[in-house]
Amino acid sequence: MMPDSSSQPRRIGFLFNHDELHQVAHIAPIISALQRQAPSARVEVITSSDRQAEAVREFLDPACPTPAFRSIRPHAGTRLVEKMLGNMIPLNRLSSLKRSTDLFRQFDALVVPETTTTFLKKNGDTDRPKLIFFPHGAGDRSIGFSPEISLFDYVLLPGAKTRDRMLAAGVIRPDNHHIVGYPKFEAYADRPRVKLFDNDKPTVLYNPHFDPLLSSWFRFGEQILAYFASQNDYNLIFAPHVMLFQRRLLASVEHRLLRFRQRIDPRYATLDHIHIDTGSTRSVDMTYTNAADIYLGDVSSQIYEFIRTPRPAIFLNSHDAEWQGNPNYEHWTFGPVLDDLAGLGAALAEVSPLPAAYWQVQTRAFAYSFANDDPDPPSRRAASAIAEFLDLP
Repeated sequence: MMPDSSSQPRRIGFLFNHDELHQVAHIAPIISALQRQAPSARVEVITSSDRQAEAVREFLDPACPTPAFRSIRPHAGTRLVEKMLGNMIPLNRLSSLKRSTDLFRQFDALVVPETTTTFLKKNGDTDRPKLIFFPHGAGDRSIGFSPEISLFDYVLLPGAKTRDRMLAAGVIRPDNHHIVGYPKFEAYADRPRVKLFDNDKPTVLYNPHFDPLLSSWFRFGEQILAYFASQNDYNLIFAPHVMLFQRRLLASVEHRLLRFRQRIDPRYATLDHIHIDTGSTRSVDMTYTNAADIYLGDVSSQIYEFIRTPRPAIFLNSHDAEWQGNPNYEHWTFGPVLDDLAGLGAALAEVSPLPAAYWQVQTRAFAYSFANDDPDPPSRRAASAIAEFLDLP
């Protein structure tokens, strides 16, 4: 427990420092819940852009006091250098964090959805602020269980799967984590399904990742768009991970690989049965995972949001992975895996309706990945866990 050594209110910051908005819904719902749980604490929001601040405000309960918002905007010179380097290195994020170290030290704790802030533990006082982590997703990629997680003081988790893998990797301890569920589901629970096409054909969501090694876009993307453009049986939503089209040159620190991303032929955007979205808020608010009938992808954690309702899924092995029995590809057991596109048409027919065997696998995997059996919403469970860890009155 963190001792209360001061009569001043405890100060807890929720830090949002990513270029895009896909991490916001993972921790923003906890803000108002923590205000209700620990009304004597000072809960504040730290962002690096107006877009982030606006997105966070959408999740705040108007019945609670509006938390203070603080900005750590990147320096103009850093933005220019990052742009000159093709945006392949997140200099803005790193610069904003490093220039804000003195601000962070004023907080008793920071709640964050990504691992960049662990530099505070590597380069200074390891006691203040306490770092509390909630991963932005419940996927299977190895990066989700990286050594940096061991630098966090406390870790909030969506379910047993992430806990078990983090314990096995030695990045959490039995006494420094708590399973709370998935606040993002709570955030978008009441969103109605959006109808994107003026027909009743089944809709396929193609959702490639941005990692230059693991993403199917670099090898299969153009062929997939061409395939759906030339047929009339399916609609297609092309909604990749929001970071895929934010940079022309993509870098993977994990796999030490650089790759240029090809452009989209503009003719596809003119077709009535193809919907293209390379990075709007709909790409991160579950609009497309709710609207689609069939999932087509590779390693994105969005597959776990898609199988909230078990549905057909097809996976693309574009990097010759030996995936069977590999926990980093556990989601590839949810449907057929293709090594090339010759069998795409047959696979689409094979998975609809969803075979019982795949339904069972998806149902078990979802229950293992998300703790949904608690009557309290995830935001309240997370707030209670934070309050207990920090010994908040």
